[in-house]
Order: sequence, then C-alpha cells, then structure tokens
Amino acid sequence: MNAKLISPEDYLRVQGLLFEEAAMIDSWQLSEWLNLYTEDGEYMVPSTDTSLSEDATPEDSLYYIADDRARMEERVIRLKKKTCHSEWPRSKVRHLVANLRVLDNEGGVMTVEASFVCYRSKDDVTDTFMGRYEYTLVDKDGELKIRKKVCRLDLTALRPHGRISIIL
Repeated sequence: MNAKLISPEDYLRVQGLLFEEAAMIDSWQLSEWLNLYTEDGEYMVPSTDTSLSEDATPEDSLYYIADDRARMEERVIRLKKKTCHSEWPRSKVRHLVANLRVLDNEGGVMTVEASFVCYRSKDDVTDTFMGRYEYTLVDKDGELKIRKKVCRLDLTALRPHGRISIIL
C-alpha cells in the first residue's frame, strides 16, 4: 500500500488519538483506554514467530493476545485488581509512538501504521518491547475510534521478559 494523502487536520486527529492512547495506558487509565475503541473493537498481539507473516490470523496461528471487546473489558478488570499478581504493584510503562503513516482512507475507515517502543519497569528490571502498530480507525459521529489494533513485535522471542502482562 502507498501512503495516502489526508488533510493536515485529519493527520493531527490520528496522531492525537494514538498519542492519547499511549498516555492512557502509561497512566493506567484503562477504563478510559477502552472508550477509545468501538464496540466491535479488537486488540491483538501475534507471536514473534507469526509477526513476520502478514497473513497470520488467530484462527490459524498462535497469538499472545487475541481479544475482542468483551475480552478487552475482562483484561482491564483483571489488570486493575490487586489480585493480578503480575501487575501488582503496577509496572511503570512508557510508550513512544513514531513514524505514523496513513496507508488507506476509504469511506470513513483509515488504515494506519506506526512504530512503537514500550518500556516496562518492575522489580528493578526494565523490559523493552518494540515493533509496529497496525490500526483500523473509524469515524463515529465525528469522533475517531479504534476498531482494531495489531501490535507486531520486532523481537525474536519474549526473552528475557517471557510474558506480556501489560497493554502494548
């Protein structure tokens, strides 16, 4: 796909949404983060093996995370509880989002990609996750919402972290 020209205002709307999402996750405003998604929203993280295959789906490949909206809501509830041992006390996280490109913009649906780095610090250890976000964004009554987010990790393995207990 070639990058599509969009108005500077629309580009800033997209950029603002992605930056706002990162800020909400970093500050653990997870209920507010959920509100950025449509009712049919999806959040996915393919395994590092399938990240190289653009055609991989949760139906035919291993995904670390393959959440529909209901599972996203359950994830937020779980992460906010003190009984979530992997995230209590909460990790300190910082997301950096860059290289934003709008790949398609047809009929109120945008395909967007951006590079990311996410730092997670807990128990005197800092893990680095890096990769590419792929978004499907929709305009709902003048408000930009996330319909789908795929986090393609540029890691060969989840070592040394071994797991993803935060929202990328």
